Amino acid sequence: MKFENVLVEVNGFGRFQIRLILLLVIPRVTLPFHFLLNNFIAVIPSHHCDISSLDYGDRFRNLSLEDKLVVSIPLQRDGSLSLCQMFPEPQYHLLYNSTNTTDLLTIPCQDGWVYDHSTFKSTLATEWDLVCDKRSVNRATATIFFMGVMAGAAAFGYHSDRFGRKITLLVSYIITTIFGFASAFSYNFAMFAAMRFFTGFGISGISIVSIVLCIEWINIKHRTLVGVLMSLDWSLSTILLPAVAYFVNDWRYLTVTVTTPLLLAMICWWWLPESARWLISNGKVKNAHFYLTKCAQFNHREEFMADLKPEVLSKIILVEDKNRKYSYVDLVRTPRMRQLALLTGIVWFGVACVYYGISLNVPGFGVGIYLTQFIYGITEVPAKVFIIFFLNKIGRRLTQAGSLFLTGLCIVSNMFIPQNQWTARIVVGASGKMFAEAAFTTVFLYTAELYPTVMRQNGLGYSSFMARIGVSLSPLVIILEDFWSYLPSIIFSLVAFTAVVSASFLPETVNVRLPETIEDVEQTRRRSIPTSDEKSTL
Repeated sequence: MKFENVLVEVNGFGRFQIRLILLLVIPRVTLPFHFLLNNFIAVIPSHHCDISSLDYGDRFRNLSLEDKLVVSIPLQRDGSLSLCQMFPEPQYHLLYNSTNTTDLLTIPCQDGWVYDHSTFKSTLATEWDLVCDKRSVNRATATIFFMGVMAGAAAFGYHSDRFGRKITLLVSYIITTIFGFASAFSYNFAMFAAMRFFTGFGISGISIVSIVLCIEWINIKHRTLVGVLMSLDWSLSTILLPAVAYFVNDWRYLTVTVTTPLLLAMICWWWLPESARWLISNGKVKNAHFYLTKCAQFNHREEFMADLKPEVLSKIILVEDKNRKYSYVDLVRTPRMRQLALLTGIVWFGVACVYYGISLNVPGFGVGIYLTQFIYGITEVPAKVFIIFFLNKIGRRLTQAGSLFLTGLCIVSNMFIPQNQWTARIVVGASGKMFAEAAFTTVFLYTAELYPTVMRQNGLGYSSFMARIGVSLSPLVIILEDFWSYLPSIIFSLVAFTAVVSASFLPETVNVRLPETIEDVEQTRRRSIPTSDEKSTL
């Protein structure tokens, strides 16, 4: 008798599982809110040097504001005011002939900047003047956040396998809430950067622990459906985010707004079950029996659990040493686990790097930030619908490799579309985002199925760690467009194609039992769906 047999008897997709999904949706809506928050709070609005404190005598004071700008600030090639330069002295002759300013001496802004607040009331750039020479500091805020996510993935992956899914999830709620609110009240950039790092650290636990807790309660038949449904909260929240940012256009209030759902999540945490798989794997059969009984009661299958004694559960998942504590070292102790760790690490790095390379480059397609973010969110919904079909029909491996290949193809195609053809660029860009989201949806489910129960959270934590390295590098890769406009696209496409090759070597997991121990991974036997004969042995 296997755990899947027990799930079949207590109904592996009933009211109990639906309630679990709904309880986990509440904290998960904050994931895209925080992961994509930088697109809105780190926007650099139009700006120019502040000349309000300049005093060059009566003639200058008698000029209108428009004329003061003409004689004080040079023009760029497109006719707009220079963002970072000004004249050391008023150039009054420009009032009569402003066509040639290239030979005039300019200096950096001396008294700060004036910002256009028509779209955003306040951003990080306007709060701490992160423009011109400090522009790269502003862009680095995304990297700082994802470095926190990377560290959190390693920490929460280990502690979830060590102490359980439920308590680890609560810790991640608390950390994210505290530092999420604290970052909104930061009084300087250094404090903000530190608070965003720890917000990323905490939210990483929500991301990786919630999906594992859910998958471990779902039967084989509905695992694909639930894995995709769980990812829909990301897409719907991505659609909602630009609307929220439009009405809450102050970065402090916006940060508070996107963190608030976690207060409700902490209340709902009390009704979350612990993973029965994890409990049995760690020898806590009485607790596992308690949660399985609750599942049976919710799903109206009480008869089965009434006859099943807790002692029987200890034979469902055979672990050589129940006192053994697994760690990341076990990812490389045995041959197949080593191979699995190498391949999943490369795939996760590629998926995340490319996905956020597209997502964090919202201004790169020539239309408004709110519209582009909305289009990105909308395109993810059909990706989820199609992915359900392909995951079951052609399997996880081909779906993973195919979606990554199409993402890379879209990135390459966009390199050859002129900048002024923004309609074509947004269509190809949105298509690339759709395929990238399909790859991300697949990799979460695929990885959870590849790693055994005793190492599942460690495996997902390690994979997420590799992903966050890719995410942290994405903003830095985008900066390379300052040196050569095609360079970021070339790098992202090469990363995508490398991940395609790695995904091709992973084993297929469609319609197979979840492995419970490292021994299950090392063995080559196929773990098929429970048959009617197997059910009759219960």
